[in-house]
Amino acid sequence: MALRPNDPDKRAEKLAQREAAEQDMLMREVDDAVRQDQFAGVAKRYGIIIIGAVVVLLAAFGGWLWWHEHREGQLEDRSETLVTALDNVDAGNLKAADETLSSIMDGDDTGAAAAAGMLRAGIAMEQGRSDDAIKLFDALAADDKAPQAYRDLALIRSTSAGFDKMKPQVVVDRLKPLAEPGNPWFASAGELVAMAYLKQGKDDLAGPLFAQIAKSNDAPESLRSRSRQIAGLLGYDAVEDVDETLERLREEGGTAAAPAQAAAAQ
Repeated sequence: MALRPNDPDKRAEKLAQREAAEQDMLMREVDDAVRQDQFAGVAKRYGIIIIGAVVVLLAAFGGWLWWHEHREGQLEDRSETLVTALDNVDAGNLKAADETLSSIMDGDDTGAAAAAGMLRAGIAMEQGRSDDAIKLFDALAADDKAPQAYRDLALIRSTSAGFDKMKPQVVVDRLKPLAEPGNPWFASAGELVAMAYLKQGKDDLAGPLFAQIAKSNDAPESLRSRSRQIAGLLGYDAVEDVDETLERLREEGGTAAAPAQAAAAQ
């Protein structure tokens, strides 16, 4: 059987494919060499800067981790200190509690410092040092770094502690912004403002305000009951459901309180 001669076209095609593959491999090697030369040039030119930047980033990250751990430790320490102070208060050791709280107020944690300030003022009130308590309340109320809720509460407590010595208009000016329905402190601030109106002889302003407090579902029941009585005495209806109110008053205060509450409700 005779062998078929090689096909010149196929042979040329194979040669062309081989040359293309070799050319492609050569181009890859050249490209890799160029990249290595470029990388070596960049490393030689900017190596110190790059290494410095990496070191700075690592140092910053390490510093953040340290600060975070340190901060967590401080919060735990302050929490434990507050608990210790409260334990001293419960045990009647008010002097030790006051000293402990004083150290918290010197820290940079505004929330903890505000809580400590409120507790110290409360201790001063318990010890009969009302002037010192008012100073602590006023300082917290004026501290723009303290949480707003603490500032508002401190203002109310300060006004309540010094109410008898204040001019009625001063009380109104201090607390009128808080004595608005919808404000979280409406009932507490509103009662003081209404009492100031009474001292001014402004029954037409005090009565409706007491009635609003009496109808506020957010106010403590004791405050609502007290406001309901005064509003009734001033001639303002503060009862939405008379029968329900009388029944609740009988359950809470017994027969002794019911007649007076009934008179106020009519």
